[in-house]
Amino acid sequence: QVQLVESGGGLVQAGGSLRLSCSASGLIFSTYSVAWFRQAPGKERDFVAALSRSSSTWYADSVEGRFTISRDNTKNTVYLQMNNLKSEDTAVYYCASDRGIITRSAANYDYWGQGTQVTVSS
Repeated sequence: QVQLVESGGGLVQAGGSLRLSCSASGLIFSTYSVAWFRQAPGKERDFVAALSRSSSTWYADSVEGRFTISRDNTKNTVYLQMNNLKSEDTAVYYCASDRGIITRSAANYDYWGQGTQVTVSS
């Protein structure tokens, strides 16, 4: 049974940093595509960043240069380092994974975590 568990969310002031973690059981991240999505109240779930099996990365334009996705194979954990946070980054952040190629579409990911809240105060 696959389980993804996010952690690291919280309240931070604008300009600050947070690092989200996503740990997995039942799958090995190095053999799966992994992505982060976020969903603000009343809005759709949006793509944030993705990491392929070969370690290629994609980012949404809104976070390019501020967020970094990475993977620690020894811990089977994926991270999202978020710097220079802005109020518009406030959302629930979800980790997602799939056997297929990386994609920006949430519909293409089979496995999801429960989400972690990130709140950026201005």
